[in-house]
Amino acid sequence: MPEPSITFLGGVREIGGNKILIEDGPERILFDFGPSFSPRYDEFYLNYLQPRSTSPIKDLLEFDLIPRVPGLYSRESLHGADLEYEAPKIDAVFVTHAHFDHAGYLKHIDPEIPVYLGADTKVLLDAIQVSGRGGYGTHRWKILTPRTPVRLGNLEVVPHPVDHSIPGAYGYVIHTSAGSIAYTGDFRQHGPRAALTQGFLEAAAREEPAAFITEGTRVGPDPRKNFTEESVRGEVDRVLEASSDLVLGTCYPRDIDRIATLYHASQTAERSFVVSLKTAYLLSAVAGQPGFPKVPVPGQTPDLLVYERPKKVYYKWEEPFLAGAVDAEYVRTQGKKLFLMLEMMHFPELIDLRPPKGSPFVYSMSEPFSEEDLEAEVLQNWLDHFQLRRHSLHASGHCSGAELLSIAQRLKSSTTFPIHTEHPDDFHPKGTTVVSPEKGVAYPVTAR
Repeated sequence: MPEPSITFLGGVREIGGNKILIEDGPERILFDFGPSFSPRYDEFYLNYLQPRSTSPIKDLLEFDLIPRVPGLYSRESLHGADLEYEAPKIDAVFVTHAHFDHAGYLKHIDPEIPVYLGADTKVLLDAIQVSGRGGYGTHRWKILTPRTPVRLGNLEVVPHPVDHSIPGAYGYVIHTSAGSIAYTGDFRQHGPRAALTQGFLEAAAREEPAAFITEGTRVGPDPRKNFTEESVRGEVDRVLEASSDLVLGTCYPRDIDRIATLYHASQTAERSFVVSLKTAYLLSAVAGQPGFPKVPVPGQTPDLLVYERPKKVYYKWEEPFLAGAVDAEYVRTQGKKLFLMLEMMHFPELIDLRPPKGSPFVYSMSEPFSEEDLEAEVLQNWLDHFQLRRHSLHASGHCSGAELLSIAQRLKSSTTFPIHTEHPDDFHPKGTTVVSPEKGVAYPVTAR
């Protein structure tokens, strides 16, 4: 029987796009399956120029943007492709969290292949699917229980909750016939659930893993401050206290922790917190669900308002939030009492809002795909045009490079594989062999 192996089908020298195949005997399981946001993707697809919905795999295979794996994709997604449909040859897919670069290609996977994920991740995917343009397909969803093993033949997978900039993130310890593998997914040590990350790292260290697969988003050049959620709150408090005008801001719309932080800062400043219809729907969907922090709920929580952008037609999921929603005229007249959150796609509202010159803009954007803000120039153009003062206040969803080096040294793995990074060659922890993986190469799992 061939020895266990790890094959990286994505996430190699790029941010996002993790697709990790682990094989042991006849068992084959995948960890994460989302698109990368590397420059190569942008060479062919951008904004509304996307693969055709009638032949997505064909279009992605044309530019080597999705792996050529027999027995993985649905018959519908393979339409027109030169990869023939085959009955499933993958036993399961395990998802670390609900960010698009880890789950966005689930919609292409054969619906007969089980997909394992946390209950809170499933809640988020459902909410995103209702309120977004994309979807995740129909699957045999399997809900994980934290730290409870899942046995698939020779392989045993143990899910461990970790802290990230979206609730429901998991790292995994995978037992093979030749030793253990620890896979971090995306994680951090400085967020409100840091204790979960420490629990995962302690469990992984006890294994003395043969292989450590770690995200390395912040390995390499990283000049930003390492804010915690608490320090973000403190800085936002100062911005709100110093302003007598409308305060605007933006954050990743699914960073539930950040939304809660900004809402509580608004309450302290005696301002109403104003969110989009999409954020209102998400908050209502996760309210009271296990695994989520306490969040403000539209229609129930004081000083939480919903902003209604003028539209010709509203989606059904938007309709419950229209009653009592505020518009641009309300914000213009009541701005001194408001903290308004705008997603970047809603920036044209500034033309109607006409915020006073010099108004603060709190840029608290997470980096689910990349630490680089690819839209920075356009964003700055809008801020300059309306003469808004930018305050960049963000607690990263990822460990710093120095933290990752320390973690790798602590785990004492035989081999460390840095992925989800553009700078794997800058990763040099002591006490472990670092392999910068090549895409499509099977690496044996070798016990000490």
